[in-house]
Amino acid sequence: MSRQNYVFTSESVSEGHPDKVCDRISDAVLDAFLSEEPEARVAAETFATTNRVVIGGEVGLSDKERLHEYMGRIEDIARACIRDIGYEQDKFHHATCEITNLLHEQSAHIAQGVDSAADKDEGAGDQGIMFGFATRETPELMPAPIHYAHAILRRLAEVRKNGTEPTLRPDAKSQLSVRYENGVPVGVSSIVLSTQHADESQTSDDIRAIVEPYIRDVLPDGWISPDTEWWVNPTGTFVIGGPDGDAGLTGRKIIVDTYGGAAPHGGGAFSGKDPTKVDRSAAYVARYLAKNVVASGMAEKCTIQLSYAIGVSKPLSIYCDTFGTGDVADHAIEKAIGQVIDLTPRGIREHLQLNRPIYARTAAYGHFGRAPEADGGFSWEKTDLVDALKAAV
Repeated sequence: MSRQNYVFTSESVSEGHPDKVCDRISDAVLDAFLSEEPEARVAAETFATTNRVVIGGEVGLSDKERLHEYMGRIEDIARACIRDIGYEQDKFHHATCEITNLLHEQSAHIAQGVDSAADKDEGAGDQGIMFGFATRETPELMPAPIHYAHAILRRLAEVRKNGTEPTLRPDAKSQLSVRYENGVPVGVSSIVLSTQHADESQTSDDIRAIVEPYIRDVLPDGWISPDTEWWVNPTGTFVIGGPDGDAGLTGRKIIVDTYGGAAPHGGGAFSGKDPTKVDRSAAYVARYLAKNVVASGMAEKCTIQLSYAIGVSKPLSIYCDTFGTGDVADHAIEKAIGQVIDLTPRGIREHLQLNRPIYARTAAYGHFGRAPEADGGFSWEKTDLVDALKAAV
């Protein structure tokens, strides 16, 4: 029997965190190529440090001349990302940092695995295992600790960018320790918030006075009590931030991007990868399936695992775990999933309409638990598979 009374902790990082700067640039490069050609191939990695950004990896368009033309846009794309995030520091400024573009044409050997599967259907771009998860802890069917850790940083970014809090700066991290009773989140035992700020004279108390009202607004009523521990800028001054304070790299925040450690992760990062890469698309569809299982009332929480092999179109396995909360047997859900959706890479992309420039917005504050958008962004958060699943079990 699972524990019912415990404390679980998750962290989030802001769009100005060095790794998230890199995720944003990589996904903006992806969006640019998908805007040119929906079937574009992109595997873009970004590295950032003091006054420098390096972008490398593989890209592919059917028109080779257009591919070389697009290469000339990469520097402008990176600078636009840094500007939107808000970096205008002496040693990391959108207008003056050095941008190096090392992107090159996609390997023909990788392309053949995707394009020429033995059954003439598109094969997976790599082997791997992908997980999706959903739980009734929040209306968004996300684990509460990561959901609210994200929400705090999104709110602080809003008031920084709209000028309400002009002394806040882009780099920030949050961490929430959430208290559970009878398996339900009921409060916060500790709150950790470190945020970059403008002036060395600002103390930890000064920063807490700025951020505390926004944190209280974001968390559910009653979750903060006199016993809640606050750790705001616990090391004191945090003026030097972003890639000037610490190097960043695409794909290093995979737990922040997913479920905050409350569910398994297959190990593959998302950002910078086009949706033929099942690291991304299959993780999205696994979340979609888990969310629809929970939304259907079949279970209170659900993990879905999918596995793939390079060049093979269909998943090698489908696994479901409802942790004893299900009204339907796990094996019946597994069978139903295979009946209601095509889980080949192309089937996933077509069902969720992933061949669109919708990825830069995913690069911070989590890929899951976000509202589906009119242009197709976060399509994997829809619950439009509920009726089909119910009919199939």
